[in-house]
Amino acid sequence: MAWIYLAIAGACEWGWPVGLKYGLSPTGLRWSWILFAILCMTASGAFLLLAQKTIPMGTAYAVWTGIGAVGAFSLGILLFAEPATLARFFFVGLIIAGIAGLKLTSSH
Repeated sequence: MAWIYLAIAGACEWGWPVGLKYGLSPTGLRWSWILFAILCMTASGAFLLLAQKTIPMGTAYAVWTGIGAVGAFSLGILLFAEPATLARFFFVGLIIAGIAGLKLTSSH
């Protein structure tokens, strides 16, 4: 169950950079998006807390940030037309390999 909590925590990490990006507009702050970002941060931290009951802190934190980074990278391409270059995908692939390696070598 701890790995499921960790996956949920990582997915919640995607919401706060998106919320912050949408929360700042040329006309001012969009408070609903900023609130969304805050809720995602809170949920992410809560699920990380639950995951760390079983998964070692260093492993949990590395996987959590990796899931967040890969998700934010993907959403940046899909929602904000960020560059989708081969080099960027290669380096995100290294992050994914690191996440998989930590999961495979975890005793939990």
